[in-house]
Parts: sequence; structure tokens; C-alpha cells
Amino acid sequence: MPKILIIEDEAAIRRVLVKILSEENDTYVVEEAEDGLVGIDKIKNDDYDLVLCDIKMPKMDGVEVLEATKKIKPEIPMVMISGHGDLDTAVNTMRLGAFDYISKPPDLNRLLNTVRNALDRKELVVENKLLKKKVGKNFQMVGESEAISHIKDMIEKVAPTDARVLVTGPNGTGKELVAHWLHQKSDRNKGPMIEVNCAAIPSELIESELFGHVKGAFTSAVKDRAGKFEAANGGTIFLDEIGDMSLPAQAKVLRALQESRIQRVGSDKDIKVNVRVVAATNKDLKKEIADGKFREDLYHRLAVILIQVPPLNDRRDDIPLLVNHFSEKIASEHGTAKKEFSAKALNLLKDYDWTGNIRELRNVVERLIILGGKEVSEEDVKLFASK
Repeated sequence: MPKILIIEDEAAIRRVLVKILSEENDTYVVEEAEDGLVGIDKIKNDDYDLVLCDIKMPKMDGVEVLEATKKIKPEIPMVMISGHGDLDTAVNTMRLGAFDYISKPPDLNRLLNTVRNALDRKELVVENKLLKKKVGKNFQMVGESEAISHIKDMIEKVAPTDARVLVTGPNGTGKELVAHWLHQKSDRNKGPMIEVNCAAIPSELIESELFGHVKGAFTSAVKDRAGKFEAANGGTIFLDEIGDMSLPAQAKVLRALQESRIQRVGSDKDIKVNVRVVAATNKDLKKEIADGKFREDLYHRLAVILIQVPPLNDRRDDIPLLVNHFSEKIASEHGTAKKEFSAKALNLLKDYDWTGNIRELRNVVERLIILGGKEVSEEDVKLFASK
């Protein structure tokens, strides 16, 4: 059940807000705080899905509450309540991380839409926070070859900026690792990292997935829903396999990049987003442009920095390091002791034709660990590593 805290020094306004929210959805648990100090104390000691906070209050004003909340529980969306004379301050709170602001007296439709949108985003942020905990362990760039060293150097230089990055390379080379490293090493690493596999989403649903939709926008749109761009606000969105995105969706992505604004499907309201875009593809986008399948203006917006990830066959010296890395990881996952690979086994694996790249190597290493001897031998590789 969504838990909402109202921080407001005027009792009449608090009563109105409690009544509106309780009547809107009987699953909302609504609590009150009569000033900023009480509000911060509640936020420290409880978990809220949304905070509505007045700007002008005694003891501790709304801006101070916002700044304190962003330090202790940055995932909580804050909606600021502004009087007529507070509009400039309200707009400034957006720069400080507020989700939105509403004016007094609150307009019913605007208030409820803002509350729904904020709760949608909180749900997505929590999901992605759980995923982020796994990122450090699951995403490591392993290798010391010249090509990988060059990519690591580029990431060190590019990550602290907000420059858009296009990552290219065959399937299975680890393009998503580059995206995650860019996010981890950026100033946005405390924000969400949202992944979208453009190839896995039907073309008729990709716009709704990216930009969200409003209730009634299409047959199955039974409620308002935030999209991935909103969920990535303050962080990074990774558009994987962007070469498979439909042309209409490309046009909307281009607008989002140009204006830092999106519109949900079925709505004409602009929503401001602060998102870094990293895209990846296994396609030759210049050929796609020539064939009329990809927008040239979008390509130039995305490819501010171009990182090309080489196939595994072009970095064979990294194979022993990768085998060791996967051996440790798989042993940990299976709860077994790590297996060593003989020198002859490693040499044989280095000579293998890795058409499936790193993804294929990982599968082969797992197969050898399960089926091979205590030390994986050359004979094991010949028996179990063949296609």
C-alpha cells in the first residue's frame, strides 16, 4: 500500500489533502506532519512512497526539508506545495530534485495526476535500486588487450561528462558492460540505470515503454504509467539494440534528446527529464541510414562518442583472464570449488572460433566446469567445447 506523508503547517490544507487522497484511493496510507522538523523525523524513521511538502513553514522550510530528504532518502519523490508568492522558489526546488510542485489551493486533477505519476516513478526507482546492487558484481570489464585498454581509457575520460555514447559491436561482445561502466563511473551513479532492449519490445509498444502513457491512450491502458525515460530521470538510460527501433519512436527519442522533454502516449503535456543516453547496436547504422531505416539526425545526436567493442576473436590474449573470471563466478553461483584450467586447455580455447563472442565463452566455461575433471584438461575441451 502506498504510504504518503503530508508536511504542511496549515491544518485546513492538511485536512483537504488527506480527504482528497483518501477518497481517490482507499489503499493510500496518509500521514501528517505539522512542520518540517516533525516531517524530517518521520522520514528518518519510516519509509514513504511520496512526500507532499509545503514550502513556507516555521522552524524548517520546505527547501530545507527537500535538501535533507535528498541526502538521507533520495529515492522518495518530493512534491512541493507552493503559495502564490512561492512560485519562483517552487521552480527552483525542481532543480534541487523535487518531482513537481502544486499551487494552493490545489487543483484536484493536477494534484491527483502528480501523485499518481510520482508513485509510478517511485515503484520503478525501487525496482532499479535492487538491480543496481547486482551491477557491481555482474558487470566487470575483464581484459588487458590493447582494444580493451583503449575502451577503459575512453570510459575514464567520457564517464564524468554527460556526452551521449553509441556503443557498437557484434552480439555477445559485452556492449552492455560498457554502458554499465559509463554509468558507474559517472556523477549520475547514485541515480537509476534503466535498460531498454529495443529489439525485444514490439514496435507498437515501444513508445509506451519509453515515454509512458495515460489512461485510455489505447485499449489496455487502464491507468497512467510512467515510461523508462521518466524512471531514468537523474540517471542513465541504456537503449540497447537501438537499430531495431521503429522510425516513429526514433522521432520521439530525437525530440527527447533535443528538448529534454517527453510526452506520454495519449497526452500533450510535456514532462521535463534529465537523462543521459547511452545506446548500443550490432548493426551498421550508416547502412541503415542509407536504406532509410534509421534517422541520420538521431545517429549524429547519439554518436557524440563512438565506442567500438571488438569481437572475441580479435582479443584472444584476454581469453585466459576471461576463463579465470568466469570460473570464479560460476563456482560461486553453483556453490562449488573453483576449477583450474590446464595450460593446454587454455591454448585450445584461445584457438577456438568464437562466433558467439564472450557470451559463448561463458557458456563453454560453465559446461567444462560441470562436465570436466578436477582440472579442466585439453581432452575435456575437445570433448565438451565443440559446437
